[in-house]
Amino acid sequence: MEQIEIFAGEFVESSEEEQAVNAWRTEQLQRLGFSWALADVCAGLVDWHEIADLVKRGCSPHLALDIVR
Repeated sequence: MEQIEIFAGEFVESSEEEQAVNAWRTEQLQRLGFSWALADVCAGLVDWHEIADLVKRGCSPHLALDIVR
């Protein structure tokens, strides 16, 4: 029972603004060549600007993601 309470305490709902920002970041990553699923997972974890810079320099999107992470 204690584990459930700990998990519930760590769960944080995101605001509509945070969801909109995440959706926009997901879209930017998709434009760089990522699938929607991967872009959605990575949207809040990486700086898409760094990935975009690497892609513009000739890196593949997935290599750029590996570098940035």
